[in-house]
Amino acid sequence: MTTDIIADTLTRIRNANLVRHQIVRVLKTKITFSLIQILKEEGYISSFEEIEISNVKYLLLCLKYHSQKRQPIITGIKRISKPGLRIYVNKGNLPNILNNLGIAILSTSKGILTNNKAKKLGIGGEVICYIW
Repeated sequence: MTTDIIADTLTRIRNANLVRHQIVRVLKTKITFSLIQILKEEGYISSFEEIEISNVKYLLLCLKYHSQKRQPIITGIKRISKPGLRIYVNKGNLPNILNNLGIAILSTSKGILTNNKAKKLGIGGEVICYIW
């Protein structure tokens, strides 16, 4: 059992992308489910579904690739706030990833949001990760 489920999820996605896997399985928690929903909404994964194996719930993610060369849509994932060092931003210092070509995922008082949605709502929060 890992202590940082978000880092484990991001690492599984990163590793599956590097070896061009189509499907990756991650443990389902409330925060990973919210994270995966954002990835689906932003177009980084094609779909996901919930499965249960021996009373443990998992999410199966279908990763997206470009055309025939199978270049991954997700070119980079970086974990920012860690259990030992939490990184918070206010509404004036929201991160801008590659001139809005990527997204930052934040944990806010309104739930898990992207940097663009947090900017529209005018709130800050804990920066979970960057994805581009």
